[in-house]
Amino acid sequence: MIVHRLVPIILSFLIVFVLLLIVSCSSDDTSANSLSPNLPTVTTSPVTGETQTTAECGGTATSDGGSPITARGVCWSTNPSPIVADHRSNDGMGTGSFASSLTDLSAGTPYYVRAYASNRVGTGFGSAHSFRTSSASGTVTDIDGNVYQAVTIGTQVWMAGNLRVTHFRNGDPIPDVADSSTWSGLSTGAHCAYDDDESYVSVYGLLYNWYAVDDSRSMALDGWHVPSYAEWVTLVNYLGGESVAGGKLKQTGTTHWGSPNAGATNESGFSALPGGKRNYLGTSHGMGYYAFFWTSSKNPPGGAFSQNLAFHGPEITLTAYGERAGYSVRCVKD
Repeated sequence: MIVHRLVPIILSFLIVFVLLLIVSCSSDDTSANSLSPNLPTVTTSPVTGETQTTAECGGTATSDGGSPITARGVCWSTNPSPIVADHRSNDGMGTGSFASSLTDLSAGTPYYVRAYASNRVGTGFGSAHSFRTSSASGTVTDIDGNVYQAVTIGTQVWMAGNLRVTHFRNGDPIPDVADSSTWSGLSTGAHCAYDDDESYVSVYGLLYNWYAVDDSRSMALDGWHVPSYAEWVTLVNYLGGESVAGGKLKQTGTTHWGSPNAGATNESGFSALPGGKRNYLGTSHGMGYYAFFWTSSKNPPGGAFSQNLAFHGPEITLTAYGERAGYSVRCVKD
């Protein structure tokens, strides 16, 4: 009789035990799943310093995904989605920012690069950035001994740096005019450093009024000339038109351009720099944010044509302005 009464009690205990065991296993599984690591997360830095064979990049490993990062760096390829089996750098371990050097690149070639970080789960990638190495067009030297990289873009060969010459081709000086009131009254050729600060010249070049551009003694290197409006149009059309060509001309990153330097890829190798301008009153402004390049072409109603780039977008715009303005100059090969 007692046995019959114990059977249901024992069965009840067994059922409770089994249920507790199931719940415990389920809890263990959930806990184990919650602790399972994921791929690391990483962002890719802009590409800078492109040459014919090298470039600089990097990234930031923002999370290790729950497992230590054992390798990080950038990988690059001519394919839009490079992987670590392609070319890669090795830039340490763990989270945080890192700098990378891209080497053994081919001249005049478009590339893609993205940051990577690896843990025991696998490899996570940042967004891919595109860039183009400088074309193997050599260098050119002006009358003052300044050396410039040359780059082939389509059927044209351009200087890949802002002009900083201080003499016309025949040796006559291009006057350096620092005084604002003197500058505003000029009707002959002159140059100046931005804000009259010579420390800017090595990177951003000099600013010239259009009278210097139009001078018959020629400020251009021997075998080169200041491009006409039509030659700029040829360049812009080759790069896809006004809405995108500016981005393909601008140097990437924010070392010299103001943030966000939107749309900058420098796919052309032109490496446009934001030298700013000096207005007709002699006041400098815009360095780091705007690039103004003279053409050799006059605007029939008055002034002369220029091509302009800005930090906030990939466009290039044609404008006409008075000849007394001080703009940057690039030359194109004859």
